[in-house]
Amino acid sequence: MSADSAGFASRAGTNGTQSAPLAGAQRTSSNSGFSSTAAGAAAGLGGAAAGLASSVTAAFRGGSGPKAKSAPKIKVRRSSKRQAMLTLSRVEPWSVMKFSFVASVVAFIILFVAVAVLYMVLSALGVFDSLQHQVASITSSQNTAGTNISHWFSASLILGYTAMLGALNIVLITALSTIGSVVYNLIAKTVGGIEVTLRETD
Repeated sequence: MSADSAGFASRAGTNGTQSAPLAGAQRTSSNSGFSSTAAGAAAGLGGAAAGLASSVTAAFRGGSGPKAKSAPKIKVRRSSKRQAMLTLSRVEPWSVMKFSFVASVVAFIILFVAVAVLYMVLSALGVFDSLQHQVASITSSQNTAGTNISHWFSASLILGYTAMLGALNIVLITALSTIGSVVYNLIAKTVGGIEVTLRETD
């Protein structure tokens, strides 16, 4: 065999040795690319199927999207009224005396004005004159003209008695209220005071 033929054989052998691994590598790379493409397609199909399933579920539940919006919650404000139970353990006698005195004076003024207005109305209607005539006619006889009671219905006498009665009421109401507060303090110290429940208004 000549040198040229040997060199050709060696080059052919070399080319054959090199071409075989290259062909295997190309086949491997083509197989891996096909596998990754198939895996991506399968993943895309799975995602599309999951999205379709969620859309169908939302449609059955009445929602327009993947997450149906919940109905707005209405907050109702409840008025909480606080209550407190307290005990009236002591009443100050001095404050009770002042309050009862002022209250009795106001009551006296109201009483005096009411009596004065009532007397004026009755006098204008002639009620006192009618009473005087009735009494005089009943007690009269042939020798006497009857009893005169007109001085009983004089304004000075009626208003004077009213003022005296009002002053007496002022003294009695003030004294009784003060004594009552002292008695209440003694009772509250012995058996406890009056329990009062207080509550907030609206």
